[in-house]
Amino acid sequence: MTVALLVLLKVIVTVIIFGIGLDSTPRDAVRLFRHPALLLRSVLAMYVLVPLAALALVKLLPLSPGVEAGLLVLAVSAGAPLLPRKLLGIGDGAYIFSLVVVSSVLAVILVPVWLEILVPLFPRLPHLAPERAALILGESFFLPLLAGMAVRWLFPRFAAWTGGRLVGVAGLFLALTALVLLAVNWHIVLEVNWQGVAALAVLILMALVIGHLVGGPKEEDRTALAVACATRHIGVAVVVATSMPGARVAIVISVYIAISVVITLPYTRWRRKRTPEPRQAPPK
Repeated sequence: MTVALLVLLKVIVTVIIFGIGLDSTPRDAVRLFRHPALLLRSVLAMYVLVPLAALALVKLLPLSPGVEAGLLVLAVSAGAPLLPRKLLGIGDGAYIFSLVVVSSVLAVILVPVWLEILVPLFPRLPHLAPERAALILGESFFLPLLAGMAVRWLFPRFAAWTGGRLVGVAGLFLALTALVLLAVNWHIVLEVNWQGVAALAVLILMALVIGHLVGGPKEEDRTALAVACATRHIGVAVVVATSMPGARVAIVISVYIAISVVITLPYTRWRRKRTPEPRQAPPK
């Protein structure tokens, strides 16, 4: 049943990506390339600083092997396909969507590179070839995203009405599926213990701080990068986890999802109050 629930999680993420595509355009996807300094800061925060923070936690804290592996898998699985849903109402959305696309493209190369670096230090971690990463992201991210954007181009009214609703319903099912996964494997959840939960919470807090500080002068950019750093690419992390023996790492990832919601929700609410509303175009 655990394997079926993990497959369901990946399917739900794919549906959410399709819904995001219904609300997005190709121009949004390339926005970050027009701001190279912001692009560099974003990559540095998501793919360098957060993994290094996780590595420091693993070295400093006495963690169980499952929590240790889960922490590292999450840290190197950068890219946040669920980011636009979390930041609904903050900023104009262009940087947020572009960040999702760029970080997912880079994951094809950088996730396997990080795993190759860490495997000699932590033999429990699996190898992930770049072609395997490309296949994972192609199936779970780029295909549904392009499909959603194509539907938007062909049926703009339908896309406008469906996009947000589809993402909202799929997001609810994602949360319910994660809770069922935790309930079915409650004995493994108990093995995580308070030290493991504390380590996951500290990683999320450190990721938020890293993104917030590195995000630059614009409030909405800092918020987006902070939540992106804390969210990680759950689809990639689940695939890496399922390639490892046992269900412990996958359960740790589910615990991370729950803790991430608890921590990032107050942060986004606080940031929404501080972020100025997007300027509206003057009426003609």
